[in-house]
Amino acid sequence: MAIAISQEAFDAMVRENMEDLGMEPDEALADAVDALTLQGADLSGIIKRVPGEAAAAEVSPVVRVLDELKASHSTSVGSGQDLNGLVSLLDELRGLCCSGEGTENAAIAVRNGGVEALVALCVSARVGHERLLASALKTLSSVIRDLGSTEKFRQSDGPKIVIDLLKEGSESSDLLDAGFSVVAAGSAGNEVVKESFMDLKVDELILQVTREKSKANMQSLFDAIRVLLTPDDNRVVASQVYGYSRRFAEIGIPEVLVNTLREHVIPSILPSACAALKSIAVNDEICRSISENGGIDVLLKCIDEAGEQKNRVIARSCCSLLSKLAASDANKSVIIQRDGFDRFLKLTSGFSEDPAIIQEVMSMVTVLTLRSPENAARAMEVGYGTLAIQSMQRFPSSGQTQKQACLMIRNLVVRNPENRTILLNDGAEKLIRKAKLMHGSCKDAASSALRDLGLHNYNA
Repeated sequence: MAIAISQEAFDAMVRENMEDLGMEPDEALADAVDALTLQGADLSGIIKRVPGEAAAAEVSPVVRVLDELKASHSTSVGSGQDLNGLVSLLDELRGLCCSGEGTENAAIAVRNGGVEALVALCVSARVGHERLLASALKTLSSVIRDLGSTEKFRQSDGPKIVIDLLKEGSESSDLLDAGFSVVAAGSAGNEVVKESFMDLKVDELILQVTREKSKANMQSLFDAIRVLLTPDDNRVVASQVYGYSRRFAEIGIPEVLVNTLREHVIPSILPSACAALKSIAVNDEICRSISENGGIDVLLKCIDEAGEQKNRVIARSCCSLLSKLAASDANKSVIIQRDGFDRFLKLTSGFSEDPAIIQEVMSMVTVLTLRSPENAARAMEVGYGTLAIQSMQRFPSSGQTQKQACLMIRNLVVRNPENRTILLNDGAEKLIRKAKLMHGSCKDAASSALRDLGLHNYNA
């Protein structure tokens, strides 16, 4: 873990280099940065300045904007005047945190009380100042970037304040969009914040919002679902998000998300909706319920349209979600009955030079043929053995493509010995051995593929 250091301690070290060691200002500053970096100190958000030469606000525009924001927001909100000025400051701060130096600027804002100031502004403004609130929430989401900032958000009672604002401002699309962006940012990498939002019944609020068609196309809401249900806090041995996913399913959120996909959400948002639904699909029962509500039919249609429109982002996200749903044996049958094999192969023909799409398709076929000799026979008949060979020939430098081809080959032959001869005659052994030699990540998958092809020297 990085060593925490304050701005005051950093400034003191630079000053000591100058006064005690006789270094020139620039040399003293560089030496302090180098020494603290070697010691493992966290210098994110530290303003690298020579003490006394300039005030922090002069060195960093982030500090200047924050100082102006803190100085003016109480009077402006209280009097109802100059709200435009506050919004302009918020927009400027958000622009700084979203720029090319956004990560460092956000860290500076956090070190200088930015999270606390923005949460306080949200409390003061409340829903009566919708434009100001939306801007404050969007700025808050741009400032929250790491564990330290999510902790400050939690300690400022941020989760409750945001949920209250979302409930009170549920008629405003802008406010909902901004509020859910904070839910996503504040929950990322912090299990305690996720728990706080779940205790505040964020799942019921999400259900209420997604049921309203006019509010269904909000990417931030889908992002919030995905983040809340992702076990991304390395401090936690056993995350609770699996239970949260089941809660989301129990109250009917998957059904609403399927309806959202069915109603043709705009293309730029559809991948986020797929990712949200995928994060809920954590067990066989939920996967089957999504299929029973028409989820597989909707996804197959989206995949067909993505192929026609050459939209690789939608194609990948829909294939990824469908692979997750295919883990259910009942869903495998549904996908096969809907001509899934033929439709996926057609998709690869439209993206023949895109290894990422081909990987997703091979991953899906690997799931569909797992423990199913009937599906493996059908896949070979349609042409997936040829796809594996051609993909390995066409993308030799793509370790992930090579690995996925090996995994698919395993399932095509492990219970179907008649397929082994076909693939070996097509040159599978040479390609697999080459992949094993070139890519360390392929070693296990390649050895297993060679073994399942009936080769005795598969470890060679």
